[in-house]
Amino acid sequence: MAEPRRRRQWPYILAIALAVVGVLLLIAQDQDTIRVESPIEAADPGFPDYLAALTGTAAIDGNTYTVLRNGDETYPAMLDSIAKARSRISFESYVAKDDATGEQFIAALSAAAGRGVAVRVVLDSIGASLSDASQDRLEQAGVQVKWFNPLRFWALEETNYRTHRKVQVVDGEVAFIGGMGVADHWQGHAQDTEHWRDTQFRVEGPVVRMLEASFYENWLESGGRSAPALDPEPPPRPAGARSVVVWSNPTAGASNIKLVYLLAIAAARQSIDIQSPYITLDESTLWALTEARRRGVRVRLLGEGTITDAMPVKHASRSEYQDLLDLGVEIAEYQPTMMHTKALVVDGIVSLIGSANFGNRSFELNDELVVAVHDPGLAAALLRDFESDLQKSTTMHAATWKDQRSFTSTIQERFWFYFSEVF
Repeated sequence: MAEPRRRRQWPYILAIALAVVGVLLLIAQDQDTIRVESPIEAADPGFPDYLAALTGTAAIDGNTYTVLRNGDETYPAMLDSIAKARSRISFESYVAKDDATGEQFIAALSAAAGRGVAVRVVLDSIGASLSDASQDRLEQAGVQVKWFNPLRFWALEETNYRTHRKVQVVDGEVAFIGGMGVADHWQGHAQDTEHWRDTQFRVEGPVVRMLEASFYENWLESGGRSAPALDPEPPPRPAGARSVVVWSNPTAGASNIKLVYLLAIAAARQSIDIQSPYITLDESTLWALTEARRRGVRVRLLGEGTITDAMPVKHASRSEYQDLLDLGVEIAEYQPTMMHTKALVVDGIVSLIGSANFGNRSFELNDELVVAVHDPGLAAALLRDFESDLQKSTTMHAATWKDQRSFTSTIQERFWFYFSEVF
């Protein structure tokens, strides 16, 4: 008699499980639609000050940015800076593996610590994976390794909050930020489906001090007992890009990361070019893009295609294509390999670069790091890359998008749409 009773109970168990999932998804939804308008245009020289005031930070002059494309350009530059370090290295990443690429960084960081450089490392406990042997090797060399939000059964809610920041700062003088972690799939030049297309940035100037400060926030949160005093604020430089550094933690409403994106979109008067994987919209970002189109702003979205490491997120993203296409938003998907570049350019002068994807997880759940740069030179370089990547992409069209969807695709897209704000 016990077996039939258990069979009769499973529909109730399933119903309870679905109800719990439904409640969690409801909680994750954008509870308040943030409708942001900007009285100051992106091209206005005062726009960085406006951004800084509303995000509680500072607009910093005199910075230079070098665009590094894919592993062939990025990893040699990062490793060279580690090899030249004299006093300290701060390294934080969501993804770090002890594959062949990871071995290069383990060796370089260990060598730096061996010659007396203070090396501090923060890794996310879900995104990163090091063997015990690799961690022991680092620590025996003198590298201090901390794990962000380690998994603990008594604090399961914390598993949803990750550090997605990617930052390397050397001697307080040079920094690297962007979308790249440390793993073999970032090697090369996006030459095949196994090697990703991505962008990293080498940063010099007074803004590096703020990037290092963002690292020490998570260093302390991850168990680091002390952070060294930052170098004195350097004197103003006569030339260089004006920049606003913004970092965020999990929050309700609008985090500073989300706010800086909404403000940048609101400041657009001509064009918005968004390149990002995992594009998912909430009511706030959808409203912002809708209003931009009503102002006559050209909006282009370039995301990854079916070569992705997160197909459910791709389905959720595609569920919103028709509405966006009907607004006149231009949408394309990169075809050769996984596209992981994160950059937004407004009116050919304001660029948002860093670790954040254009989606709710980055805007409200992850610890992220973004720099708003007011500089036509950087914007032009990013737009050249955008156009180059666009030539390798498939463009979607409002008149034919629905007809291209199979029944199975439509069901998948509709299903995963309900999870879009937790991706």
